Amino acid sequence: MMVFINNRFLPIEEAHISPFDRGFLFADGVYESIRTYNKKLFRYPDHLDRLKRSLNETRIEFKEIESIENIIYELMIKNDIEDEALAYLQISRGSAIPRTHSFPKKKISPSTFISVQNLKENTKEQTDGVKVILQEDVRWLRCDIKSTSLLPVVLASQKATEENAAEAILVRDGMITEGTHTNFFAIKNETIYTAPKSRFILEGITRKVVLELCERFKIDCREEFIVKDDLKSFDEFFITSTTKEITPVTSIDYWTINNGEPGKITKSLQAVFKKLAEDY
Repeated sequence: MMVFINNRFLPIEEAHISPFDRGFLFADGVYESIRTYNKKLFRYPDHLDRLKRSLNETRIEFKEIESIENIIYELMIKNDIEDEALAYLQISRGSAIPRTHSFPKKKISPSTFISVQNLKENTKEQTDGVKVILQEDVRWLRCDIKSTSLLPVVLASQKATEENAAEAILVRDGMITEGTHTNFFAIKNETIYTAPKSRFILEGITRKVVLELCERFKIDCREEFIVKDDLKSFDEFFITSTTKEITPVTSIDYWTINNGEPGKITKSLQAVFKKLAEDY
């Protein structure tokens, strides 16, 4: 497997970072995951805008941002990607000695890592739906930054895995925020609800696409927090992300929704999203 690390294409076995890299020591970095449809990076400008925002909010100065797209396509060639690809890129503040919590006094260069791999489709999950569990949202208050500081969601995701669930949905002060790596949607009386943009959620790219589709097809969609105690008053649920696309939720904790069948509005959105992807 070939990767790109600090301005070099290298076999993964030769790719190394300094133990003083601030991404390693402090999770002082940001990241993005981007997939392809028809071998083209999907909504790349949106991903790039989000990356720029994360870099700006964390005050990481990265000047080679315009080269990322070409690097990803070059990695697809070098790794003989035959189907669709998932690209991962991470930028940390860089490496500095001595270890200090504050920014290094001497100017340092950011560390960059980019990889690509074949993307496995989740056809069964998207057809049958998935189970999710509810977990307390104990993350920091800047979830709008796509930061590599992910330990709380790692632990919540592991809890979901141990309970044979596909995702953990996070609850803060009685309100649904989002999943560990997804956005969460609920449907009631043919109206779609999802948490509003704020510091409590990451503005997902697929979330953005769903909102655009709702506007295009005149589906009522409201960006409002969903109250955990009101979940059983809703008719359908789904989660969205770059890799999960639009995936129905058919079970929350021990509650089976709609006899375990994906809802009709969710399936309609899946169909138009699929057509959008096919034509991309």
